[in-house]
Amino acid sequence: MTPRPGGTAEHSKVRRALAAVTGALPAAEERPGQVQMAEAVAQAIESERHVIVAAGTGTGKTMGYLVPAVLAGKRVVVATATKALQDQLAAKDLPFLAEHLAPFLPGELAWAILKGRSNYLCLQRLRELQAPAAAGQGQLEIEDLAATTRVEVKRLSEWAATSRTGDLADLTWSASDAATRAVTVSGDECPGASRCPIGQACFAEQARQRAMAADVVVVNLHLYGLNVAAGGVLLPEHDVVVIDEAHQLEDVMSDTVGVQIGPGRFTNLAGVLRKIIDDPKLVGGVSECATLARETFGPQLGKRLSMPLPPGVQDALVTMRTRLQAVLTALQKIQTEVEEAKQRKLRAQQLATRLIDHLDSAIGSLDGKVAFVSGGPEHPRLEIAPLDVGPVLANGIWAQRTAVLTSATIPSSLAERVGFDAGEVDQIDVGSPFDYEHHGLLYCAMHLPDPRSPQRDAKVHEEIAALITAAGGRTLALFTSWKAMDAAAEAVRLKVVEPIITQRDLPKNALVKAFAEDEATCLFATAGFFQGVDIPGRTLSLVIIDRIPFPRPDDPLLSARRELLGAAAFGQIDVPRASMLLAQATGRLIRTASDRGVVAVLDPRLATASYRWDIVKALPPMRRTRHRGDAEQFLRDTTTS
Repeated sequence: MTPRPGGTAEHSKVRRALAAVTGALPAAEERPGQVQMAEAVAQAIESERHVIVAAGTGTGKTMGYLVPAVLAGKRVVVATATKALQDQLAAKDLPFLAEHLAPFLPGELAWAILKGRSNYLCLQRLRELQAPAAAGQGQLEIEDLAATTRVEVKRLSEWAATSRTGDLADLTWSASDAATRAVTVSGDECPGASRCPIGQACFAEQARQRAMAADVVVVNLHLYGLNVAAGGVLLPEHDVVVIDEAHQLEDVMSDTVGVQIGPGRFTNLAGVLRKIIDDPKLVGGVSECATLARETFGPQLGKRLSMPLPPGVQDALVTMRTRLQAVLTALQKIQTEVEEAKQRKLRAQQLATRLIDHLDSAIGSLDGKVAFVSGGPEHPRLEIAPLDVGPVLANGIWAQRTAVLTSATIPSSLAERVGFDAGEVDQIDVGSPFDYEHHGLLYCAMHLPDPRSPQRDAKVHEEIAALITAAGGRTLALFTSWKAMDAAAEAVRLKVVEPIITQRDLPKNALVKAFAEDEATCLFATAGFFQGVDIPGRTLSLVIIDRIPFPRPDDPLLSARRELLGAAAFGQIDVPRASMLLAQATGRLIRTASDRGVVAVLDPRLATASYRWDIVKALPPMRRTRHRGDAEQFLRDTTTS
């Protein structure tokens, strides 16, 4: 890339453009942190030097990175943490930006959203389902579906005829998993546009073509990781990447550049094979691989495996590999002029080949990798993950384009963990516009027993009850285990008059809605609610966190990384991860400038441990207290204000 001329004039343009965009917002307000962030991003792009930006809640980080990135005149890929945030950017933020940034641009801003293939309806699959029996048993295939699924497939077909995108997120109704599976294909299964008779009309291909022509392309972090693992062939060439929610980068990359082998992959392949191979023994052998995977991996669930792999695991993988090779041989012998049958054959070959590649990776050299079994009793997965994702990121991203990493919470060890050299990245913290000092209080219950003490539970339950009573409900209580949540809910219900609902009662969205609509209600939940929960206003005035959320000491992947780091592991892995999660949980409290309340951490180590300041510094700058009376009075004042 050729460096752009920069400096004061360029930054002045960024400030003026940002002011024009944010000034058009319904609740326009000055956000110094957002301006600081925008200037830092502009400088990073001009100098082709990476930057990591911690931008607290309320900063407006989306516009903080989008405005300077668009003004730079380079192609930008924004990698978000979730598909929901992708949709928000495409449906709300980017159209708004295009309208109000127009005076500062030489032409019209073009943007696109790009997802994995399984998010788009596959027109070829739909054609096969609707084909008459003479065209390759397509009618028989749809008759294998349940009656309700057939009705849904018909609705999906009618929708596809009018949809511009084919993106299932655009549906105004919720299709069942069975119907969705019937009309979609995965990236591992699709043979590609050039080998598909409907390749030119393919919704996924059209999305890719729009992305190729766009100035800004929005993807989720998982797809970006797959692009890195695939050598950059999945996404268009780009000059700048913005990684939003960057605290998730290391974990997502471990998943996407690693290997996962579980029973579901064999069950899926067997289902595809049945539509093209009339050999019950051959197809049954693939189905039996699913059972073999459960029986082999199940006893190792949650465990790290030795290197080389245990003989039983190695033998099972070789058996799976042999059976899949026989399947490929049989598929190659199939000769047909029926287009639907050709496509089924291609998809089966794609799936089998991809699975063989992963089996070969697991059977081969595992230097620099760790093997473990994750999932559940019915779906145990063998995972092969890199011990260090840094080299993959350094070669696949940092050496090729300018990167902007941002999140409300940035672990202190992030730069080192993701492969940055100290001299090639700048790091800034632009804070938050919220008045944490006056609107929030951090209470550490240092009088409680250590988390390992058998006397702890009863005293913690008394503490929770007292705080809920002072708050008049309005409490989000977060626990680091389901067992702790269940025990607390059972005990505290006997001590307070306020209603308590738990994560077991309703789906997440319904649970949040029920909590938000009744100020007296208390919600007890686990780690899934530490982030992504946005409940502004009086209904949430107290966040309780039962203990510092250190990662499990027996986590297979992290335990291997700890061994690699030795004595430095606690400071490089455990403390930064705990700090990040605690900061995320604390961030549930104050979501707008008028919110007030208390964060209560029921873990005395936050006040006594040698590492306490590393954690406290990661939290919003609230006033702190060790006295419950202070917290109760703050809550009572908040209730009456």
